[in-house]
Amino acid sequence: MQRIMLKRVARICVVTENARSLYKRGLNQRENMAEQTAPENSSGSLLAETASPKLKRKEYEHALRDLQSELCSLQDWVKETGQRIIVVFEGRDAAGKGGTIRAMTERVSPRTFRVLALPAPSDREKSQMYVQRYLAHFPAAGEIVIFDRSWYNRAGVEHVMELCTKQQYKRFLEIAPQFEKYVVDSGILLIKYWLEVGNKEQKRRFEARIDDRLRQWKLSAMDLPSRERWFDYSKARDKMLEATDTEYAPWHIVHSDDKRRARLNVISHFLSLIPYKAPQRATVKLPSRDKSKAYDDEASIKNRRWIKERY
Repeated sequence: MQRIMLKRVARICVVTENARSLYKRGLNQRENMAEQTAPENSSGSLLAETASPKLKRKEYEHALRDLQSELCSLQDWVKETGQRIIVVFEGRDAAGKGGTIRAMTERVSPRTFRVLALPAPSDREKSQMYVQRYLAHFPAAGEIVIFDRSWYNRAGVEHVMELCTKQQYKRFLEIAPQFEKYVVDSGILLIKYWLEVGNKEQKRRFEARIDDRLRQWKLSAMDLPSRERWFDYSKARDKMLEATDTEYAPWHIVHSDDKRRARLNVISHFLSLIPYKAPQRATVKLPSRDKSKAYDDEASIKNRRWIKERY
């Protein structure tokens, strides 16, 4: 059943006229349902009436640099103290999870900040305990692991797209809080973010992915059906939050219609949750070259295969 479903959905992934037709049909259904269920002046976006104006690039880059500097200090503290931290990113499709993760990690070491975006499980992994393939990537001392999608796939896409049974879904919602209690009790700091994008902004981002060659790779086999099943995903989100939003591992909701503000808000909030202190760094002095073994090391590679300098 799962293989049949995956093959059926995979056909949608190719950006063709058929995909466009499917997208538009789903969009029309979504808009019609919204008109029936929402107030006349509904904007289709959370907090849209009170949202701040979009942040200018210079303001964003200046604020981001300051926050990234703090992330470097956090990194030093995590390595020095042996902390273990897990950050889970979930949310609607096209909510900006990938961009937020890149903003968090582009100035830090990938050995300390490890990003995990696991593919669909193999046949072997499907036969394992559900969380087993995630446990293999949990942090050791001095590591921060960021999950770009996580074990919560079962509460979202697997449930909505019928890639798991109702019993498996129900069992997951029962077990997940217990599993996370064990994780937290073992000394790992578990931080969970849900990025929520509004209807209109998600529509705009999907249309950009369809038309822009540089973004078409972002269209996954599940993206277009997610537009068609907007309210199914909303219900799945609500049930997930109700079952797994606990005091020891709470969900933090992020309004992400403005990507720049969302990235800054997430990083700022993330830093505020951790009582880090920047360790004192030793003064570094760059040594001079040792000339006792000097030779013409440029001539020795002069006739090697250099690439053509086109730029």
